[in-house]
Amino acid sequence: MSTRYPFTAVVGMDDLRLALLLNAVSPAVGGVLVRGEKGTAKSTAVRALAELLPAVPVVAGCRFSCDPASPDPGCPDGPHEAGPGAERAARMVELPVGASEDRLVGSLDIERALAEGVKAFEPGLLADAHRGILYVDEVNLLHDHLIDLLLDAAAMGFSNVEREGVSVRHAARFLLVGTMNPEEGELRPQLLDRFGLTVEVAASRDPEQRVEVVRRRLAFEDDPAAFAARGADEEAELRGRIVAARALLPQVTLGDAVLLQIAATCAAFEVDGMRADIVMARTATALAAWAGRTGVTSEDVRQAALLALPHRRRRSPFDAPGLDEDKLDETLEQFKGEDPDPDPDPEPDGPDDGGPGDGGPGDGGPGGGGPDGGGIPPQGDGPAPEDVPAPEEAPVPEPAPQRAGAGERAAVKAAEPFRTKVLSVPGLGEGAAGRRSRARTEHGRTTGSTRPRGALTKLHLAATVQAAAPHQKARGRTGRGLVVRRDDLRQATREGREGNLVLFAVDASGSMAARQRMSAVKGAVLSLLLDAYQRRDKVGLVTFRGRDAEVALPPTSSVDAAAARLEQLPTGGRTPLSAGLLKAHDVLRVERLRDPSRRPLLVVVTDGRATGGRAAGDPVALAARAARLHAAEGTASVVVDCETGPVRLGLAGRLALELGGTAVTLDELRADAIAGLVRDVQTGHAGHASRRAA
Repeated sequence: MSTRYPFTAVVGMDDLRLALLLNAVSPAVGGVLVRGEKGTAKSTAVRALAELLPAVPVVAGCRFSCDPASPDPGCPDGPHEAGPGAERAARMVELPVGASEDRLVGSLDIERALAEGVKAFEPGLLADAHRGILYVDEVNLLHDHLIDLLLDAAAMGFSNVEREGVSVRHAARFLLVGTMNPEEGELRPQLLDRFGLTVEVAASRDPEQRVEVVRRRLAFEDDPAAFAARGADEEAELRGRIVAARALLPQVTLGDAVLLQIAATCAAFEVDGMRADIVMARTATALAAWAGRTGVTSEDVRQAALLALPHRRRRSPFDAPGLDEDKLDETLEQFKGEDPDPDPDPEPDGPDDGGPGDGGPGDGGPGGGGPDGGGIPPQGDGPAPEDVPAPEEAPVPEPAPQRAGAGERAAVKAAEPFRTKVLSVPGLGEGAAGRRSRARTEHGRTTGSTRPRGALTKLHLAATVQAAAPHQKARGRTGRGLVVRRDDLRQATREGREGNLVLFAVDASGSMAARQRMSAVKGAVLSLLLDAYQRRDKVGLVTFRGRDAEVALPPTSSVDAAAARLEQLPTGGRTPLSAGLLKAHDVLRVERLRDPSRRPLLVVVTDGRATGGRAAGDPVALAARAARLHAAEGTASVVVDCETGPVRLGLAGRLALELGGTAVTLDELRADAIAGLVRDVQTGHAGHASRRAA
């Protein structure tokens, strides 16, 4: 078994360590979401927490970790009689992003269930994580159907496994911990709210602390076992402090004044629902227990708010998480009551002698043990190479402000976004699960059946019975049970929705430079980006102005990165429309090689004018030729016509004809517009030819 990096050796990251320890003291807090850039030891710190958790008493031989003091009466391995049981180490179960549904919830032997009525059940990761930690690295990349299962289990405390009328139910209460890089996309609001606390982490900019990180990491890699042994006393001390805080937790009281502060704070920041109030109360209570007190103070409430509210006050994916601390302090002061006596005579060396957030290297707390700390040798807290997941897509650098040059105007702010109509790719795809276009998926409505290729995952019961029925006499059936063989089983084929690659090609030339007009255009693109976020799409951004086009944002799941690029976009210069279409063609060609199953949707935002660029020749003819490249490859496309004024040339409509797509005006893009709903973007040679003939 490999040696894990010690929790007490992590340098800095006070909020992260505190949030994890509070959940270790009180699992009812509800878990932690760790947001941060790559290479900041998010995974290292989370994995190290498991070593600090106390041992778990379990019923011997129970695969579902039943508590011997109160075993689950519905346990599939039960019934169990109350008894002393056994102890095992607390588990940290990792849920891979690409896991199947059966791997998460478990699986049934369908053939035995049909033929014998036997519930032969193989537990999944939810059963393994019961009374432990369920850790999801890159949780924002988790498929929607797995997120739905996690939401159900987190809300109800148990997991239901159902297969065509045969069901198994078992307890599944776990501490949910997730890490994510916001550059790769955001979480669904429903799952975001399930995390009790959230923490933002970033690499330190202090050279001395960075040196300490590298020193410790190298020392750990040289001899992990020896390094861990040198820090074992400090780990044992922290483990004992967690046990003491857990024992003290039931004695901690929340006064009415403190509850009023919690409620007033949640109301002041306009968080939805009541979960925030409950999580803040549990977190403040855990903070008091961690400090060795039986009373909750205003400072506990303040710290609880900083951990529990930032991710709950977001109204859109483009809002930066965080709290206005001045507003928080004003609210707490306004509703301040009498703080309870925080045990005026604590033990001088007791657990309230500095919390986990107080120490850096050398303070004796988590992250301490520097050169003067007497216990932890120099070591790095950065994740080992195997702990750093390979990025699904290229990292997105921070946008650099673009200055307006000659013939350009400075960037203008986008107009208020609105709800857009549905733009979808026609046909039936097989891409990643999402909410935009029709696709064959593992989840959705059943449309037919087929013979299974490999393991059966979704049984089509009627088709299976129909296949087995003609052979019952030949198989010697005598009882009530149906004689089913492997060849009779039928896999259900299902239809759901997929996410697409939505590539925006935005005209930023002088013809778009009127401030009011460009503001409206940016508002429309921002609205489409919001729609892409909700439908789980990847997005990319190509802009063209002056003499050429550029890829402002390579395809990514980070919709807010696209919004940031859009906000910085200046306008001016000529209109190299053909260059923009060719650049978009290059981007889509590369993406087809990277992810051939994800179908693209090209959205060209322009007034249709073409006034030349670097290429010689008629600009209009060049643009038409570039458009026909997309049409020839069957790329679904839509042109957002930005032309305004009483006299219109209809150039955007002509461009849509060449693309084999559809043209919509800015007004028609709104979901509440009177114009007809744009549902499927027409593609293919037949559709293209019919339009040209018209």
